[in-house]
Amino acid sequence: MKTPLRLLSPLLAAAALAAAAWAAEPAGADAFANPNLPAPYPAPPVTAQPPAENGYLKLGFDQLASYVFTPPAFDPAADPNVKPPTGEEQIPPIVKSWSGKKAVVTGYMVPVKMEKGLVVEFLLMRNTLACCFGTVPNMNEWVIVKMKQGVAPLMDVPVSFYGQLKVGAMFENGYMTGLYELEADRMGEVQG
Repeated sequence: MKTPLRLLSPLLAAAALAAAAWAAEPAGADAFANPNLPAPYPAPPVTAQPPAENGYLKLGFDQLASYVFTPPAFDPAADPNVKPPTGEEQIPPIVKSWSGKKAVVTGYMVPVKMEKGLVVEFLLMRNTLACCFGTVPNMNEWVIVKMKQGVAPLMDVPVSFYGQLKVGAMFENGYMTGLYELEADRMGEVQG
């Protein structure tokens, strides 16, 4: 089954808008924070290049989400012919340097597009809090993964994907949908 683009766009847009809304909340606004769960704050800043594994940078969300990113506000009245603000100046140079390189990223799959029973596009999330508990992730806590050959859907288990990483603001129908995209060439180990 191929999910029509008109259905995919609202899903990605909703995730992006939710991330923008979360980022706009004042510190301490989450009265229901669980002290046993990871804080919704970035890890310490990345200061060194990640290790490589068989020619692929081994990236974790501790690196990908190692900085605060506040998405620019969506302006419905903006001129559609003008590039919207991206906020890319917030991405550290070391993180930008990973763009165009081969990388392996491990996370949790949230399918968004299927063809013939296989997932060909999905969000690779830092954790399952967004899908299971409604916690809004930061925009740098997911990777949009596109995989031409597709894979069987895997939910609630961490899995690794290998491919070429793009770093920078991505838009669909005027909405920022993410900061990271992985053109995956293969699936790695399922951890469970």
